[in-house]
Amino acid sequence: MIKNILVALDPDEDTSVATRYAAELARRFDAVVSGLAIIDTKKIAAEVGPGGAVGALYYADVTRQRKTDEARDTARGLLQAFDALLDEAAVRHGERVEEGVPVKEVIKAMKYHDLLVIGSTSHFYYTHPEQKTNTLSKIVKKAVAPTLVVDAIYREIKQILVAYDGSDASARTLQRFAQLQPFGTDVAVELVHVRKSDNKQDRAASALLLSRGGAFLRDHGFAQVVETSRNGGKPDHRLLEHVRHIEADLVVAGAHSVSAMRRLAFGSTTHTLLSECPVPFFLFH
Repeated sequence: MIKNILVALDPDEDTSVATRYAAELARRFDAVVSGLAIIDTKKIAAEVGPGGAVGALYYADVTRQRKTDEARDTARGLLQAFDALLDEAAVRHGERVEEGVPVKEVIKAMKYHDLLVIGSTSHFYYTHPEQKTNTLSKIVKKAVAPTLVVDAIYREIKQILVAYDGSDASARTLQRFAQLQPFGTDVAVELVHVRKSDNKQDRAASALLLSRGGAFLRDHGFAQVVETSRNGGKPDHRLLEHVRHIEADLVVAGAHSVSAMRRLAFGSTTHTLLSECPVPFFLFH
């Protein structure tokens, strides 16, 4: 059951969509939605630099204060927009601004929330909102609660693809999704496994994996469950093909830690899906 939802606020167009999803979920569960704006004081200080001579030091202090004030103004604007959306939706809500490292502040807040809803382009650098960061990947890797990652288009969730490979991360994600039931149990769910080959042993192993995962979902009230085993190829490509084939509205997947992926906290499959998949993600690690 979902009772507390956290929305990470960022000056991107998908933040308003994240707030809308949070409002819909809050109405379903009679939950409270919290909006969190974060001023990255550490990055501002690093960007300005320490100064040096007296004149340079004064200039650095003035610049740092100006950028911090600008970030605070942005944060206040984000909170005002958040409040307006939640007031219109007649959903209980609260909000706050924190100053510090975005990853740490979001993870700290998630300890007391059932779900984080966040835009896929969130960077949390208010003075340079276009600058790319890996904040999202770090949050998903370290968070104690699941994350719903959304894009700039709102869609009603009716058809869900659950990527399942039997790994610990995918099993934990399947469990949290089944337990929270964020979009109810009357949705259509397709449990998909991409097997290594088409030989008899791999087909049998895939079928067993899917039957157990499907049974778990049905035990939690999901009546419309289809089990699909796909053969060979790269799992991310196969899953993307299937997302488009069944016109899925949401992908449920585990986030895997693979340091080789440009220091991102996602495994190669999850990273590709997040980069190229046209629908929201429910992620857990």
